[in-house]
Amino acid sequence: MDVFDFARFPFVSGALKYVESLDFGLDELFYEKVFEQVRDRGKERILQALGEGILKHEVSDRIGAEKELLSYPVARILVSCINDGYLTRRYALAEAEAAYRMAKNLTHDSLKELADDLGISCVIDERSFVIHFTDYIRLAVRDPKWKLVNRKMNRGWVHLTKEEFCTIIQEAIRKRIESSLPLEVPGEICTSLNSYIVEVRDSLNARRSEFSTEEFHEIMPDCFPPCIVHAISNTRAGVNLSHPMRFALTSFLLNIGMDVEGIIELFRVSPDFDEERTRYQVMHIHGSTGTTYKSPSCSTMITYGNCSGREPLCDRIAHPLGYYRKKAWILRKEKTADNQDKLQNIYPEEYRYRQ
Repeated sequence: MDVFDFARFPFVSGALKYVESLDFGLDELFYEKVFEQVRDRGKERILQALGEGILKHEVSDRIGAEKELLSYPVARILVSCINDGYLTRRYALAEAEAAYRMAKNLTHDSLKELADDLGISCVIDERSFVIHFTDYIRLAVRDPKWKLVNRKMNRGWVHLTKEEFCTIIQEAIRKRIESSLPLEVPGEICTSLNSYIVEVRDSLNARRSEFSTEEFHEIMPDCFPPCIVHAISNTRAGVNLSHPMRFALTSFLLNIGMDVEGIIELFRVSPDFDEERTRYQVMHIHGSTGTTYKSPSCSTMITYGNCSGREPLCDRIAHPLGYYRKKAWILRKEKTADNQDKLQNIYPEEYRYRQ
């Protein structure tokens, strides 16, 4: 791998060695003006993760590649100074999803090198991708089609497509990044980065406020996004949802104010329904262990194959809750306009005078 590869995959061991070989002290990243653009890019990585969850890598030359590479440790330091569990998880996922998109374009040799660095036992040739079942179990997506019994396995080796192999790599990257945070950062470094930290905190608080459930005073089924409508329809038809879709549906309904009992009743018709287990899972998502979970973003829904029936409004939002809020606003606006039309028809003279 060269510096351009390290800029795209900054979490590999070779990237760290490359940074260590550069002629400057790591502390200079956080103090010297010459690295201001690097610090700005580090902050931007986090803001992109908090926004649409899509990290944009734009590198055209070697200097740009080095700046992009150096922005990664800056982002990790900022995340560590803030030390917020939600921020850590969202940042790790965004970095992993960006790596997944780029990994799909790698040659087989480069994919093998990346997998080796991530500790994935695999064999890759021109026609197939196989990994050891222990790594498969550790990194496979929690979805029925990913169950080991549904896979072709030969003497402990599981066969995958290239895209499936890249999904395994994505999960390995997410776990590597998330498990390594937060770092132990000296207080003086966090202090020197205070202006960046304030901006990230503001964005984090704005996102939490944006998806606060306090504004949802009533359940409005007409405002559900297509993915949620599809999931509810399947549930009522007795279809077993995948684990990621169950989590997405449950967290969405909890976020908009539906009570636990109502959600349990929704799942009662599922073929594998177990009331005790369902209650435990719903309560867990609701915050029984101290963490209240938010529903996944659109990018995460797409990653797990849970985005269905997209419509024009979907192109203007990045989160199912954003769709719900926008659709509710549109319906209320239409209702207000309709009421005004009715008033004009009933009291035309009075309405004209008021206008």
